[in-house]
Amino acid sequence: MLERSLQVRPGDEPSRNGTLEPPRPGADWASQLARTLAPLARTDGFSDTAIDGVKLIASACSCPRTPLIYEPGLFIIAQGDKIGYLEDRVIHYGPGNYLVQAMPLPFECETLARPEAPLLGLSIDVDPLTLSELVHHLPAPADSHGRSPEPMAAVSIDAPMAEAVQRLADCLQDESTSRALGAGRVREVLFAALNGPQGQSLRQLVQQQGHYARIAESLNYLHRHFALPLTVETLAERANMSASHFHHHFKRVTQLSPVQYLKRVRLLRARVLLGQQRINVARAAVDVGYRSTSQFSREYKRYFGVSPSQE
Repeated sequence: MLERSLQVRPGDEPSRNGTLEPPRPGADWASQLARTLAPLARTDGFSDTAIDGVKLIASACSCPRTPLIYEPGLFIIAQGDKIGYLEDRVIHYGPGNYLVQAMPLPFECETLARPEAPLLGLSIDVDPLTLSELVHHLPAPADSHGRSPEPMAAVSIDAPMAEAVQRLADCLQDESTSRALGAGRVREVLFAALNGPQGQSLRQLVQQQGHYARIAESLNYLHRHFALPLTVETLAERANMSASHFHHHFKRVTQLSPVQYLKRVRLLRARVLLGQQRINVARAAVDVGYRSTSQFSREYKRYFGVSPSQE
């Protein structure tokens, strides 16, 4: 039985501020979603669907704690469990809640599943243009008292979100329906997320206000140019911040220093390259921005627990 006594930080669960909350879905909503998704699951991992930006998540067995990185998106698990480890935070997302990933953050993830009850879920990309259009139609949010939103947090699923996700899953059963209605179904899910407890973390990505948005933009730049010899000063200048202020806010948002973050992104990218078995260790090191193959090998083994030559 999964132990639920996990450490929780603000953003891991919705706040209880006395405001009227949407009704929670019935206890069988996840079972219904799992039954809808099960016929679509043919391979483990993330697999494309007939709708752009929507992937099926499936795993027939448990996977130990593994370093990885998610692109911005929503992650809804109907069956099985996932546990994310972001430095000192432990984030549970399984049936009953969903993960809001507003920024790409390196973290570690553990999957709990059984062959008779495989992990099943959906991931939905967060498209900035769609997000911006939806935010334009929303009223201004209540004052958050200056608190920065969490860029990665699991929140309880409410009835509007559960209904929107189920309609999206139903749409996936037929390719022509997916082509005709899929984009609208995705918009419904994003709209429900914007109105949910972590909506502010998504809203601020497109409103371009404050340190949170500046760090988000610097992360986008870093991911496009991770193989270049980036410095804190370069990233800070692009964010229009001093190096010291940039370092402070970067670590506050990502839980990592800029140097640590860049290193993890490079190593994760290298693991993908090596997993494709198309290049050797030396070439992988160069392609992700390392000048020393030996340094790359040391840091790779320290992070993943195996040397790159063993991948």
